[in-house]
Amino acid sequence: MATFAETISPADLLKTPFRNEPFIDFSKDSNARAMRSALAKVRSELGREYDLVIGGGLVKTEGKIKSVNPAKPSEVVGIHQKAGPEHVEPAMKAALAAFETWRNAPIEERVGLLLRASEIIKQRRFEFNAWLVFEVGKNWAEADGDIAETIDFLEFYAREAMRLSGAETPVQLPGEHDQLRYIPLGVGAVIPPWNFPCAIMAGMTAASIVCGNTVILKPSSDSPTIAAKFVEVLQEAGMPDGVVNFCPGSGATFGNAVVEHPKTRFVAFTGSKEVGLDIHARAAQPRKGQIWIKRTILEMGGKDSIIVDADANVDAAVEGVAQSAFGFSGQKCSACSRAIVDEKIYDVFVARLKERVNKISVGDPAENKAMGPVVNESAMKSILGYIEAGKKEGRLLTGGGRVSDAGNGYYIEPTVISDVPPNAKISLEEIFGPVLAVIKSKDFNDAMAIANNTEFGLTGAIYTSSPEKIERAKRDFHVGNLYINRKCTGAMVGAHPFGGFNMSGTDSKAGGPDYLYLYTQAKSIGEKVS
Repeated sequence: MATFAETISPADLLKTPFRNEPFIDFSKDSNARAMRSALAKVRSELGREYDLVIGGGLVKTEGKIKSVNPAKPSEVVGIHQKAGPEHVEPAMKAALAAFETWRNAPIEERVGLLLRASEIIKQRRFEFNAWLVFEVGKNWAEADGDIAETIDFLEFYAREAMRLSGAETPVQLPGEHDQLRYIPLGVGAVIPPWNFPCAIMAGMTAASIVCGNTVILKPSSDSPTIAAKFVEVLQEAGMPDGVVNFCPGSGATFGNAVVEHPKTRFVAFTGSKEVGLDIHARAAQPRKGQIWIKRTILEMGGKDSIIVDADANVDAAVEGVAQSAFGFSGQKCSACSRAIVDEKIYDVFVARLKERVNKISVGDPAENKAMGPVVNESAMKSILGYIEAGKKEGRLLTGGGRVSDAGNGYYIEPTVISDVPPNAKISLEEIFGPVLAVIKSKDFNDAMAIANNTEFGLTGAIYTSSPEKIERAKRDFHVGNLYINRKCTGAMVGAHPFGGFNMSGTDSKAGGPDYLYLYTQAKSIGEKVS
């Protein structure tokens, strides 16, 4: 059977509308069986050792990174070489050498690489899902959403690259041929997070290379295996050596050295506010031999609120809050960590929310429980510390501790703390775990003031039946992604370009029509014609 990449040429790509990849329905027996089969296959491959990939060559190191299953920490998912400062120069040289040819590769070649990679992942979708289950503890649906978004990024950015290659100036002067070309920047450092270890990693990498840049990819030490699998797909799809150099390593040593290197042209990062600001500061300091201002594309933290107004559909709001707060154990920068509820319906909302949260099953994601573990022991301890602080700041409604019967996995009960003051520690600081603060508001004006009282501005939602309040939220709710009468997680490529305000980052709008501009520079050409 011919693949998508074989049946449609890149030149014809813009003639076909982009459509988001459908999610797999695991309620169908055939899909559930396929998922269990993929889990068994991947389980048999756990513990394999992976090399650094620099300029197409395989490199071993003395130091290693062990990726473990957070549901069963004794289970090693993959063993990876640990890139150090001594690997920065070889990786940079490989990326620079590849850039000299890749930047001049026809747009059809670069787009074709993304389309072939997309097709390979589609064919192995259940297998990729399974790797996410084991490496970061996603249940089946969360894993599939991650892989579907990976496919979306590859195909959306392929189309956007074609569109950008055909850009025209708004005006053609008489006697001139005026052009606007978007050319690549150079070598970029791509530093993705562990919580969307395929989608965000692949999205930032794909955006970089489809524009003609080359990449030094430093995945999170909690999720290097899925990144290795993606690099294998790119190689299978025909990626030239050196276009993506796979270098897991410490952020404090290898990562900082790459960011500071004078030949690094841009840094694409998704992660915490603290690390993002540090990268921004390091990149802002010109180094000896550096001839450009480095560009930083930063997606950082969130402290996201859902406002539930007095005239809201309470049951719909409860469901939206529960899904947003506890999907993937709250480990999303878009997760709802604050429900701001009008005092007129507060008691009813809290009672129904407690009932809904108590139905969430917690356990091994391989068995497709609703909520799995948090990513590692350090995260678990930090989250439990916030819960203890929250117990003093509000009233523990449900949850509140580690799951006692889950073996050695990093499981935390879905936790709701009500009656939390707007300026409490758990109201303002990013927790990144299954912890929800419920805050009482006096009225809609008060709710809006509370929603805007943090240093972040990533996602938010409002439940109301009032057109006037919806318009007020569109105007004054200061977040990059606002949702009306729906949950605040689950941004879809193309429909919800993703990126936030304030300390949530540079509002890069991943999955949107202007994202590729960040990976290019515009060259204006005016040619006199006779």
